[in-house]
Amino acid sequence: MTAAVLISLPINVSGKPKHDKEKKKITLFASQDRKSLIRERDSLVLANEALMMELDSLYRKYADLEVYEELAEADSINMGAMDMDGIESISDTSFISRDSLLSLWYQQRNLNLMEIEPSDIDTIEMVSDIPDSVYISRLQKLNPYISVPYNRIIRNHIVYYTQKMPEKMERILGLATYYIPIFEEIFDQYDMPLELTAMAVIESALNTKAVSRARAKGMWQFMYSTAKRYGLTINSYVDERFDPIASAHAAARYLRDSYLIFGDWSLAIASYNCGAGNVNKAIRRSGGSKDFWEIYPYLPRETRGYVPSFFAALYAMKYYKEHNLTPEFIPMPPHTDTIKVNKMLHFEQIAHYTGASIEELRTHNPQYLHDIIPGTEKEYILQLPYQYTGAFIDHEKEIYAYKDSVYFSPAAMKQIQQSAEPSKITHRVKRGETLSHIALRYGVTVKNIQRWNGIGTRIREGQRLAIYTNGSGPSAKSSSGGKVSTSVSNGYVMYTVRSGDNLWNIAKKFSGVSVSDIQRLNGLSKNSKIYPGKKLKIKKAN
Repeated sequence: MTAAVLISLPINVSGKPKHDKEKKKITLFASQDRKSLIRERDSLVLANEALMMELDSLYRKYADLEVYEELAEADSINMGAMDMDGIESISDTSFISRDSLLSLWYQQRNLNLMEIEPSDIDTIEMVSDIPDSVYISRLQKLNPYISVPYNRIIRNHIVYYTQKMPEKMERILGLATYYIPIFEEIFDQYDMPLELTAMAVIESALNTKAVSRARAKGMWQFMYSTAKRYGLTINSYVDERFDPIASAHAAARYLRDSYLIFGDWSLAIASYNCGAGNVNKAIRRSGGSKDFWEIYPYLPRETRGYVPSFFAALYAMKYYKEHNLTPEFIPMPPHTDTIKVNKMLHFEQIAHYTGASIEELRTHNPQYLHDIIPGTEKEYILQLPYQYTGAFIDHEKEIYAYKDSVYFSPAAMKQIQQSAEPSKITHRVKRGETLSHIALRYGVTVKNIQRWNGIGTRIREGQRLAIYTNGSGPSAKSSSGGKVSTSVSNGYVMYTVRSGDNLWNIAKKFSGVSVSDIQRLNGLSKNSKIYPGKKLKIKKAN
């Protein structure tokens, strides 16, 4: 068992978390000591981008579509390589707003937080020239309302965040200036510790469009079923997991529910990563302890590194200056206006009359998957940078009418519906896994896994399972009832093995077929085993 020094600030008797609502929010400052050459370079890059935008406007005004696309391709620049330091030297605030939003979008798109998995950091030794006593002192000064541990594992994570990925951490700190105050306001509404907002850093590196290998999506990384359970809309047009505001509300509610279950914030944080079921299982295996470090060895491997990563992110966001980290300067509009939408609305309709770019609209409204707000379904929200609000109000009637027969034609809508294919993952079964483990990991049901793969309750190591993480998926490959699941291929009947099948009862299902016929056609010996989901050739009856 790893020894840990706990810096404890207990929760009040009622169980409600306490925090100082007047507490100063994290304030990140751009460095003032950048070399003049860097500033000049960035100013030239920005000036070049302004010319590109002006050319873009002219192309759209005077050229037909084919000519415009040719010119746009020839004159494009690599925005992804842009460094936004020094942008404050530009005086045109409307230009700053647009370029900032574009910068934000590219920063998010290209940001990948970890080169080492969080679960691996506790297995290596991170070297730091900062004494343990300094780390402990700094953690004490954080004054959080969550018990903050300090041990070798925590130190490793802190070193990784503050020393091993400085450029990525500086980007995260820059994005944090915009998003963390928004999240703090949301978590304050639920009377939650504001420190929990740092979870968005370890979940997605503050990337609104993040998608994990398990198909968790958005800045707060919700799986499909959990997102639906917490009221997030997911359909062909909208996925509110990508909406940082809506998903932050859902995250706050989830963490509040988890705290009510466990009575401990570290366990609530752990459950956000692996689910309450896995945390309860770890508690039982540890003998009933509800101390994170007591149940640590019994948690899923990824979750062991998750909670230490949270504390490391919290530390880095407070003490970045002490580690010579400089947040990337990404200026944003002072505010956006919220517009209620009750009709079908396309981003290009808005852009045509307001002057907002499509990327600006996508940045502030990432939940709309096809640049369409389907307002006829229910009332939806459009977040619009304030400088475009007046134009939207002045031309609202014209905006909704502009090319509506093109954007919302039956053919266009059908194409969108057809593009919403099930999101499929192939999972290879690992030793010791059960259908319940796999279902919990991907946020689906055991019955659906059985239906999608035509299997019963038994699975084997190395078996490949199809998982559909958007709640749909194809019909069953086989059924658990009396029907025979077959298809015809090259003159043979293809039979999908079900749970409980053996060669004898399969042969009985087909007239004139013997066990030896099945063995010969499928290259099986007398000792060969068959498993649910395996396909067998069966001689077609004459």
